[in-house]
Amino acid sequence: MILFLAARPVTAPPVRRTSPVRPAPPVPPAPRRRARFRPFARFRPFALLRPFAPYRRIFAVPGSRAFTAANLLARLPMGMLSISAVLMIAGSRGSYALAGAVTATGLAATALAGPWTARLIDRYGQSRITVPATALATLGSLSLLLCVHYGAPDWTLFASYAATATTPNTGGMSRARWAHLFRDDPAARHTANSFEQAADELCFLLGPVLATLLCTTLFPEAGTAVGAALLLTGVLLFAAQRRTEPPPAARTATGAPARSPLRLPDLPPLLLTFLCTGAVFGSLEVVTLAYADAHGIRSAGGALLALQAAGSGAAGLLYGLLPPAARTGRRFLRCTGAMAALMLLPLLAAAAGSPATLATALLLAGMATAPTMVTGMGLVQSRTPPEQLNEGMTLAVTALLGGIAAGSAGGGWAVDHLAGAGAAYGVPAAAAALAGTVTLLTARRRRHRP
Repeated sequence: MILFLAARPVTAPPVRRTSPVRPAPPVPPAPRRRARFRPFARFRPFALLRPFAPYRRIFAVPGSRAFTAANLLARLPMGMLSISAVLMIAGSRGSYALAGAVTATGLAATALAGPWTARLIDRYGQSRITVPATALATLGSLSLLLCVHYGAPDWTLFASYAATATTPNTGGMSRARWAHLFRDDPAARHTANSFEQAADELCFLLGPVLATLLCTTLFPEAGTAVGAALLLTGVLLFAAQRRTEPPPAARTATGAPARSPLRLPDLPPLLLTFLCTGAVFGSLEVVTLAYADAHGIRSAGGALLALQAAGSGAAGLLYGLLPPAARTGRRFLRCTGAMAALMLLPLLAAAAGSPATLATALLLAGMATAPTMVTGMGLVQSRTPPEQLNEGMTLAVTALLGGIAAGSAGGGWAVDHLAGAGAAYGVPAAAAALAGTVTLLTARRRRHRP
């Protein structure tokens, strides 16, 4: 059997035939379309906004647009309430001296109560303190309105306006939120601070115009009523934005609150610079209004001041596009030096006697104030502990308010005792030079500190 199998021939398996593969038919080329003439094919409107990418980046954070819009609504009355009070009291009692004394009393009360309100905000949180503090301030404004309307004694006006001192620093609270959101991103904090300074300029630009319009076209109490309503509504909306609110400050290991930022070695010299900068603002406002009155263009005084605010706001927005400085103190010294140099322009323009030249000079002079304020607020943030940030920035605002009061008094004295309002522009120039000198001496002291 084995031999039989071995002798059997081996045959190959049959070959399986398949049909030949046919090549695919060629695909005809697509017909060529004639190119259409598109003159604006490369024009992209949003490409023009690329330089403003830093601002788009900060507002891409969830909740940032909501608290910013609410804060702007609450911040607008900053430029409304004081001028509304002046117009309301002067129109009812016929005394600008009484109106100025009442507003000065409210300014002094705010300077005293503001840091304490900010300390409570740092300790217990923004939403818990701002609402009752704003409610008390709103009641003070309404009390002033009713006292003026019904002819109450003069002392009630002082007491009512002093009650508005609990108005929280809305701009400082917004900056504190940005500092909390971008605590690890200095470039974003720099852009946010620049935006906040431009927002301040916008509020001080639109606030007096809106207040004057309401008080003169409707009734004298309209400006105060609308300003108080905007303040309360804006603060309520702002306090409702809880997800962007910084946490309350923790107490020390002994259970006691931290010491005041005024005891920090580097903050008081910076506050002195803010005091001098406030003197620039206060004196420039009074002298400009006096210059317009002396040249028969009293109605254009507000427009001249608006040019200065517009130049400052535009410079603040452009300044936010720059990268943050590696040495903030050195840049602050340059900014105060530029402010001192540019504040000479209104003095020279007023000497020439041309209102048009003065308008241009005020526009250029305003371009140095916003970068100075932005850099200064950045230094306040860097030199203040995070748990006391609201108090530190409120101290800076208090120094500004004190400087504005002193500058207004100094500018008014110079208008009455110097050779015309043109020469009185030396007061803001001297205040700016003093701010630069204080910054220079502070920088040298820090450089030689062991």
